[in-house]
Amino acid sequence: MAETAPTWQSSSAVAATPPPARTALVTGASRGIGRAVAQGLAAAGLDIALLARDVARLDDVAASVRASGRRAVVLPADVTDVAQVRDAVARGEDTLGGVDLLVDAAGVIDAEVPAWEADPEEWWRTVEVDVRGPFLLAHTLAPRMLARGGGRLVHLASGASSHEMAGSSAYNVGKTALVRLGAHLHEAGFARGLRVFEVAPGVVATDMTASMPMHAGRTQWTPVERTVELVVAVARGELDACSGWFLRVTHDTVASLRELAAGARPPARRLRVLPAGAEDPLAETLTGR
Repeated sequence: MAETAPTWQSSSAVAATPPPARTALVTGASRGIGRAVAQGLAAAGLDIALLARDVARLDDVAASVRASGRRAVVLPADVTDVAQVRDAVARGEDTLGGVDLLVDAAGVIDAEVPAWEADPEEWWRTVEVDVRGPFLLAHTLAPRMLARGGGRLVHLASGASSHEMAGSSAYNVGKTALVRLGAHLHEAGFARGLRVFEVAPGVVATDMTASMPMHAGRTQWTPVERTVELVVAVARGELDACSGWFLRVTHDTVASLRELAAGARPPARRLRVLPAGAEDPLAETLTGR
């Protein structure tokens, strides 16, 4: 499907448009949302590189991908390790003939306590997984994508990317930084064919959410299928006009996003510091760029 360019982007900026993805690399693919996304992309016709640390679980996901008639390559790796990431990307690309779509689904969360009560090692490990990991994947894979004319990156964002939290400050910091990283990748790479999306999946029933006290007793969950549907649309190029945006599956659909993007004006779905009020002398500066 042809890309519908936002009215605030110049025609030259959309000259390089990547074709629909044929292959994808999914991190955190051994369980939870990453597993569901990998299987959903395979069902949509993509070959999948599966990256996580648990080889046995990856093998199980790979079997389900192959059962759907698509190729799968298992890439055991720690997303925070430079050498392991570089090796995994190289093996994934060699096996699949290139990676067109990266989905960063690997993530962890720290304890639900104020920052002054947090364990420093757990705090920093959370930031490393949630920020350093996606950075290393982009640092390694984006140049390969750009050399082929572009590609697409999806970060698994969160409500923690846009709102303050009283606990789990490392997760709050990490998911916010992730959105800022995505905005940078969009600004630096859009004209060359890079499309970047920050997708918040809502509260999905996973091993991680099951371990979180804030969700104890929860009975209503966001269906993971909504995230899968959005990522599949990204893979097909149906949402390229929303590159650089924060997308939340609890409120957004493919159709609503395409309609919204057609009339969007900057700043559109980006992180901003809100002015103190209409009389704030920084109001235009904070919101106008």
